Amino acid sequence: MKRLFDIAFSATALIVFIIPLIIIVLIIKIGYNHPILFTQIRLGRYKKTFRIYKFQTLIDDKPTKLGAVLRKTGLDELPQFINVLNGEMSIIGPRALTAADVNRLGWSTNYYVLRWAVKPGISGFAQLYGGQSKRTSWFWDKEYIKQSNANLDFCIVLISFLMNIFGKKRIRRLIFKNKNLK
Repeated sequence: MKRLFDIAFSATALIVFIIPLIIIVLIIKIGYNHPILFTQIRLGRYKKTFRIYKFQTLIDDKPTKLGAVLRKTGLDELPQFINVLNGEMSIIGPRALTAADVNRLGWSTNYYVLRWAVKPGISGFAQLYGGQSKRTSWFWDKEYIKQSNANLDFCIVLISFLMNIFGKKRIRRLIFKNKNLK
């Protein structure tokens, strides 16, 4: 059921966003003359490696003007729908991490094995909350894995969409009723 949702949602998103995708590709290619996609090796389900796709938003480690807009709206992650269609990611799940991230966080021990039992997602509980710390991220990843179901995935998609439109900070403060959230 989850895989069917992932395929249907990703295909629909790519169709709905085809015009913005084309415009972004043209602006990057013509305006910045650098690679259109940023790719990086990430760890997926069972720590199997895969190449994640995002729009290139940086030049010399600094966001371009377009890159800043893409990151703020989440449009830089549209190419990840290809990862979902390829079966490497899901729409909803824990964040896809690099091996360096896993080592930095200390998440390579058996204590964190549950995290690697599911595919990483474009969005998830930890991304909604804001990843305040490694403990908080692990808590939200664990909660998602324990409670995962279609209704929860739909709610996370809806909240993620609202964050992209109205801003993460505004929606986090509204949902969590906490003025100190980033």
